[in-house]
Amino acid sequence: MKKKKQQNRHVYWNPYFGGFLLGLLIILTFYLTGRGLGASGALKSGVVTIVDTVAPTHAENNAYYSKFIKEGESPMNNWLVFEAIGVLFGAFLSGAFTGRIKLRVQHSPKITSKRRLIFALIGGILFGVGAQIARGCTSGAALSGMAVLATGGFITMLAIFGTGYLVAYFFRKNWI
Repeated sequence: MKKKKQQNRHVYWNPYFGGFLLGLLIILTFYLTGRGLGASGALKSGVVTIVDTVAPTHAENNAYYSKFIKEGESPMNNWLVFEAIGVLFGAFLSGAFTGRIKLRVQHSPKITSKRRLIFALIGGILFGVGAQIARGCTSGAALSGMAVLATGGFITMLAIFGTGYLVAYFFRKNWI
């Protein structure tokens, strides 16, 4: 039994099957909620809740935060928050079932763990800032937009992958 578990330790799903399931999930999301997928709204709800808890006067007087604060209602009571919790829970279950839960930093042998973490942090910050400038999650805009055949969804997906492809050349030593 242990040998079989060891063999399946790094088995990943076929990415095409994963994409197919993601497509079904988007259809189901549109059917149940009338909206597509996205994740940046959950982070925004968390930030608004923290600011409102730590500095309620500032949150009420701030033009951005005050839009999301309603008397007697928490900004965390948003379906995007529950979606993000579900994604985290699902990722944990997936890792648990395949024996991949452990603390590690995956990186190229040519760079250190510290460098990998620094570049991951910078990339995450840039993606988060871009999501706020665009007033929403770029991956959600691409996936949900393409699901309804919106031109903007296709343009967003092309921009994400095109930019990633062009920029990858300059940063390839961090992964290869």
